[in-house]
Amino acid sequence: MKIKWEKYNSEWLAEIAEKQIPEEVEIIQSIRNCTQIYWESRAYGYFVAPKNANQPDSEWQFEQNITLHDKKEGELILDILTDKRIGGIEFMKYLK
Repeated sequence: MKIKWEKYNSEWLAEIAEKQIPEEVEIIQSIRNCTQIYWESRAYGYFVAPKNANQPDSEWQFEQNITLHDKKEGELILDILTDKRIGGIEFMKYLK
């Protein structure tokens, strides 16, 4: 699978996180580090390559989800990896 990365400005998401989870300083910084995205679908974008997710030696090792809410985009689910990077984002309003 060839991944097509696009530039991404995550500042809007970091601002939401600062208001809703201000205690999660490391997560907020990780959000700001999300400068490229691979759109799997309209609803889901990866910030970390998903190749061999959760397998030994894979970059993608899931730890938890964090839910944020935006007036325009609705419910947002962030996939947090074990090293506290943001693995991806899901826009729930596009799931049907």
